[in-house]
Order: sequence, then C-alpha cells, then structure tokens
Amino acid sequence: MTERLLAAAGIVLLWLLLCLHAWHSARRRTRREREGAPAADAIVVAYASQTGYAEDLAQRTVQSLLAGGLPASAMPLQHVDDALLAGRPRMLFVASTTGEGDAPDHAAPFAARLAGSVAGPDLSGLRYAVLALGDGSYADFCGFGRRLDEWLHRHGAQALFDRVEVDNGEAGALRHWQRQLGLLAGGVELPDWEPPRYDEWTLASRRLLNPGSPGAPCFHLVLKPRGPAPAWQAGDIAEIGPRRSAADPGLLPHREYSIASLPEDGAIHLLVRQMRRPDGALGAGSGWLTAGAAPGAAIALRIRGNRNFRPPDPRRPLILIGNGTGMAGLRAHLLARERAGSRENWLLFGERSRACDFHCREDIDAWQRSGHLKRLDLAFSRDQPERVYVQHRLLEAGPEVRKWVEAGAAVYVCGDQAGMAAGVHAALESLLGAQGLEDLAAAGRYRRDVY
Repeated sequence: MTERLLAAAGIVLLWLLLCLHAWHSARRRTRREREGAPAADAIVVAYASQTGYAEDLAQRTVQSLLAGGLPASAMPLQHVDDALLAGRPRMLFVASTTGEGDAPDHAAPFAARLAGSVAGPDLSGLRYAVLALGDGSYADFCGFGRRLDEWLHRHGAQALFDRVEVDNGEAGALRHWQRQLGLLAGGVELPDWEPPRYDEWTLASRRLLNPGSPGAPCFHLVLKPRGPAPAWQAGDIAEIGPRRSAADPGLLPHREYSIASLPEDGAIHLLVRQMRRPDGALGAGSGWLTAGAAPGAAIALRIRGNRNFRPPDPRRPLILIGNGTGMAGLRAHLLARERAGSRENWLLFGERSRACDFHCREDIDAWQRSGHLKRLDLAFSRDQPERVYVQHRLLEAGPEVRKWVEAGAAVYVCGDQAGMAAGVHAALESLLGAQGLEDLAAAGRYRRDVY
C-alpha cells in the first residue's frame, strides 16, 4: 500500500513539474513573440544588459513612453536585426558596458557587427537615441554604447537627441534621459522615476533682457542658495522644480536650464525664454520662473553634473557656437576660460535682432577688450531681408575653422537642437567631412548641450 502511494505521489509530482515546465516555456515563448514582433507603430526600446539593470531601465523607458501616449515595447539587442533597424522610424537603445569597453554577453554577436566592415544596412529612415551605461573608473567609459551610437550614425540613422551617458547609475543623467522622453512624447510632464530631492534657493533678481524683440521675452535670473552653495562647473545644468502658483506646495516635473555662471559668482545665473502653450497659457517651467515666482520666492533647485559639456584643457583653443538662451552655457565657459587665462577663444552667436537680443553684450565687449575673446562672429537673423544664422557665419569662416581645428581646437555647441544645432552640425560636416567630424567627437573635441 505504501509503495503504491509513493508511486502515485511520484507520478503527481512529475506531472506538476511537467506542467510548471510547460508554463515557463509558454511564458518565454510568449515573451519572445512579443519582443520579436512589436506593433508596427511602437517605439522599440532595445537593451543590452549584463546584470539586468539595463533591462530594468528599458522597461521603465517603455512605461514612460506609454504614459506619454506613445506605443512602445522592449526587446533584447540580440533580437534586433537589419530588417528591424531599417523598418522602424524610431528606436531607443539602452546599452550597458562591461569591463573595459565590452558588450554584455548576450549582445556579443551584435557587437561583432559594429567592429565589422563598413558595409551594412541603410538606416537613413531611422531616428534613434542611446542611453549608455558605464563605470567612469574604466578608461573606455561607456565604450559599447558609444560604438553603438557611432555605428548607427555611420549607417545613416539620425539622432533624436544626443547620447546620454550614465556613470554607475548617476541619478542626474537618468533624469536627463527621462526629460528627453517627455519631450519625445510632445512635452508631456512625466513623473520622475525617483522622488525629487531639491535644495532651496532664492530668486534674488529677474530682468527682462529683450524688450521690443520680435521673439518671445527672455529673462536674466539670479538665484542664491539658502544654505551652503554646492559646487558646479561650466557646462553643468540647473534642474528647477516649478510650481503651478506661489500658493501651491506641489512640485511639477523638473525643467532643465544651462547655468550661465560659476560658483565664484556666489549665485546661479540663468537665461530663460518665456514659452507659451498652443492655448496661450505660459509653460510650467518658464512661466513659474519668469512670472509666477516673485523676487525673494523660494526656488526648488538641484544641480546636475553634465560631464559631456565640461571645459576642455585651458591650453586648447575653443570655438563656442550657440543661439538664443544657449548663450547661458557659453557664458559659463567663457568665464572659466577668462579665469584660467585662456585667450584662444572664438564665439559665434546668433539671435533675432542686434538692438534687442544681443544677450550678454557687456560681458562679450569686456572679453574682447581684455583679449580673452580672440574672434567674434554674430548672426542676427531679422536685421536684413535674408535670414542669416550662425551656421552661415560658420561656413563663411570655413578656412579659419579648419585652421583652428587643425591647431587642436575643441568645438562646443549650445542652444536649439532642431534648428541651430542641426544646421551647425551640417556646416561642420561640410567643412571637416563626416569622418573628420566623427573623429573630432571621438576625441572629445566636439561637444553639445542642445535642447
């Protein structure tokens, strides 16, 4: 009797194990089918993950896109083939780097393609972005993500926005990625993946910079810390937590602004253009800073280090190119260069009207007088019948641009991504060649802070 019971129990246990195996197999098969055949209109988020962290960020990315009203699905990078790449209008990539620039194990076959011959798929119909994960203690930081980005660009794909690099899960870089996802979804307000932690600053002063301008109002803001001032460098970003009104204690998702000052100034300076929604209402971030918050009001602010836009060696010549409120980031770099005694600096700046929109003119005049600004080229688009932009000034100065680059100059660009930055990139490709510009970027001598 006991033997029969044991035998029966064994059969039941075996049946249960077979059922469990079948269930797991079905789940894996369903997941593979789902990942292998995303909806035709979905943004595919491809991930290369060694420990599961990149996969988790890819899933968070998908959830953010869905929350913004965009169809999206995730899949591992090894399931991505040429047909998928060539047939998708938009894709995002979350790419981990292991060790000294290596791809995660499961992405090794895809990584081998990156190191292969120049021949490859035509990706001219693809727009993409890369979130590169790495460890800054390694020399080849984010190496796999960088090579993936370069390979996509080399085969004709166009970046939706510049590569975001994350050092050991650094929260500020991940917030920047989240901010870009919100912009990708049409400027929707997506909640932060982690609860925001701000410091309190005071709006010390606010001044309208461009009365009478044909463009939207632009303001110069000075913010002072209510506690010990944190450190930052030229190129870093101020993240502001706006409110709907002075009486509303709730914070909205953060907005990002290039810092126009250095810690030695004792305050954060910002250039903020007042934005309006299609219905005429003020934008949440610019509306709070330029109209909602009264002078003396508390401002929720945290600083995000922006390692991709940090100053070059002071001995290296520097070409700075920007438009509009992008002058904020360029001003911080010129302040740093002045204090370091660097004189090989060239500024190309564009706006609408010289009479109304010549931002930071007093500073620029002073740098010219002191010899810290060797060359200045201006493009005020509305001051003549034909439209003139900074990329036109860049092309006009082509031989001199090549001369500076051959002498080791770095090129830093700050401002509007869709118009100015794209035009400047095309102009630089025309002057230096596509490979020359890629080489400049790979050497860390072509850097952008664009939005």
